[in-house]
Amino acid sequence: MPTLTSRNLMTNETAVLSFHDKILAKIFLPIIPNWIKPNHLTVLRFIMIPPVAYLTWTENWEYMIPMFLIAGFTDVLDGSLARVRKQITLWGTIADPAADKLLIGSVAVLFLSKEVSFLLAFILVFMEVLIVLGAYSRRRRGEYLSANWSGKLKMLLQVFGLSTLLIAQFGYSNILNPLGVGMLVVSLGFAVMSLITYGL
Repeated sequence: MPTLTSRNLMTNETAVLSFHDKILAKIFLPIIPNWIKPNHLTVLRFIMIPPVAYLTWTENWEYMIPMFLIAGFTDVLDGSLARVRKQITLWGTIADPAADKLLIGSVAVLFLSKEVSFLLAFILVFMEVLIVLGAYSRRRRGEYLSANWSGKLKMLLQVFGLSTLLIAQFGYSNILNPLGVGMLVVSLGFAVMSLITYGL
């Protein structure tokens, strides 16, 4: 049985607030009731993935885009809520990135590969799979790592990049495509950094 280690694992005792945590603590977190926990938001993101995937498959952009943005925003909220209110859990540390990857992966497979670039979608999903395998290998050895700045920035770029491409699709305008693709390409660089973190 592997021994749980805490190297690079953020806890309620070692939590450090980032710049965006402090902003959210002023604007959004005060309106979130105390009974709502960070893990509730993570579960909500899991629940939203099937509807997002279905709306993507049926090309119902009018409803899919807002739902995707809300799901992506829960990723920002749950982490900040956990750090600000000292509600970090091991389950959340594991489940939060899993929900992110399922959300991004489903949109990449169903939308990005068909409407923009199959190669870009393949590389994006492939990198995420490698990160998952690296994290799984660490967990088998009892090592758990909290998301670092490269992983957070990667997710942010992925959400904004896909959202930009989706808005371009909904508006039938290609003018935003280079910006969306550019953000996804840059996110791959941060994916490599995450892979080094989780895979070594």
